Amino acid sequence: MKTKKLLNILSVTLFSVATSYLCAQEKNYVSEVWTADFGKNYKNPILYADYSDPDVIRVGNDYYMTASSFNEAPGLPILHSKDMVNWSLVNYAVEDILPSDYFSVPKRGDGIWAPSIRFHKGEFYIYWGDPDFGIYMVKTKDPLKKWEKPVLVMEGKGLIDACPFWDEDGNTYLVHGWAGSRAGVKSILTLNKMNPEGTKVLDKGIHIFDGHENHPTVEGPKMYKRNGYYYVFAPAGGVATGWQLVLRSKNIYGPYEEKIVLEQGSTKINGPHQGAWVDTPFGEDWFYHFQDIDTYGRIVHLQPMKWEKDWPVMGTDTNKNGIGEPVLTYKKPNVGQSYPIVTPPETDEFDGEKLGIQWQWSANENMVWSSKLPGQKFLRLFSIKVPEGEKNLWNVPNLLTQKFPAPNFTASTKVKLVPEEAKEGKTAGLLIMGTDHASLVITNKPDGFYIQLRKAEKAEKGGEEKIIAETKLKGNEAYLKVHVSEPNGLCQFSYSENGKSFMKIGDVFQAKPGKWIGAKVGLYSVSTSKAPRGGYADFDWFRITKN
Repeated sequence: MKTKKLLNILSVTLFSVATSYLCAQEKNYVSEVWTADFGKNYKNPILYADYSDPDVIRVGNDYYMTASSFNEAPGLPILHSKDMVNWSLVNYAVEDILPSDYFSVPKRGDGIWAPSIRFHKGEFYIYWGDPDFGIYMVKTKDPLKKWEKPVLVMEGKGLIDACPFWDEDGNTYLVHGWAGSRAGVKSILTLNKMNPEGTKVLDKGIHIFDGHENHPTVEGPKMYKRNGYYYVFAPAGGVATGWQLVLRSKNIYGPYEEKIVLEQGSTKINGPHQGAWVDTPFGEDWFYHFQDIDTYGRIVHLQPMKWEKDWPVMGTDTNKNGIGEPVLTYKKPNVGQSYPIVTPPETDEFDGEKLGIQWQWSANENMVWSSKLPGQKFLRLFSIKVPEGEKNLWNVPNLLTQKFPAPNFTASTKVKLVPEEAKEGKTAGLLIMGTDHASLVITNKPDGFYIQLRKAEKAEKGGEEKIIAETKLKGNEAYLKVHVSEPNGLCQFSYSENGKSFMKIGDVFQAKPGKWIGAKVGLYSVSTSKAPRGGYADFDWFRITKN
């Protein structure tokens, strides 16, 4: 037994050293618009971006995070940190969302919900629930490389928020929640037994908690074990208004005692819940959670945590009611040393062989949407026809977007539109995407090229995209900008033909979140369904800078 434990510790240590070396080869990206590191202290949120339903683990001296990605592809982002505050985006666990054909078109709000990441016997596992198909698992021995093909562990409707648990006695379990929109019932947590490999459930499961009376919309369970207690950390009360609940029992099937351990209280941090308990090698405990802030999505906070009478205590108990409240600033976790500031990438100069890792499509990628050849210092997006009858971009799959990175920022790009044989109907430009969307684009007409500001309200319900403002260009190139600012994502578009003198165009646009996600910013290139095929747009760069 001691030999096995020693080998496991050795493998984790070697893996941690190898990961640190590989990550060190990547140049650290530092955002101009949001960092959480202030020397000895940090400020919340540690990630001012929509890494929804975060889960985090420590493996040796390395920390790994994943998050919900819904219909956006690639899915299941993998973030890495050495100090719990500075995070880099290093990979995705899935290239295509399954079933591949189903997600070849945007299924906004569907797909990958609330994942759990775990490390077991030298392998990384991620489990998640797709509310329409069931619970999936994907694994790897190296999170920086390609993950294995996902496995459907449990088929069914309404199965969400899955978390595996390998017990000390060799038994393997899966705890999960239910989506009321598919199952007809929510606010219950269910425990299933799994095979030791974690690839298949072995029974129908047993309900271990019912939150209908005191904890409506209990979901997102994460299971742990400490001092002989089984713990289930679970959010309750709703995404924007809820609290963090912790359940404990000496028996994995219960009955479970309950305690609210984190709430908004007197703070401005609404709905603080759903995340991960993580410790450090030096004995500290911490809790990650999200905060839903509407247009900006679900941003990630880090709370200090300790144990009292075998219950977790999170944040600070300002109200002296035995329930923690979130902190805005705090001393950084003790991880033994200091590390450089690093943030997930935002700007992309399109100089590399591949797109920046921050980009996602609105559906599984089709290779004909874009081209990035070796040595090519720009990104080419082809003029893909919008599906027949569509009135806006809601069901358009080839939208290339990334998360809003901060409350205030400017996104800019330079674009050249080449319509080839088409006299009109080709469009490309800069996009703010949500249930309402707006874009600043170049389009072609028989008499030349035009800048247009376009907007669609209630896009999910078929709201028609309209031209809000228009002006003729001298040529087929333009510089495009959008300033995003508080409160809640106010967007002012502007353009230039020389890259120096910018003209505002249109009124301020109020960005809106998407379906279960925050608003996104990005690029696209489309064609009307009636225009001749062909055409493309070349983007020289995409930059995120201060306003």
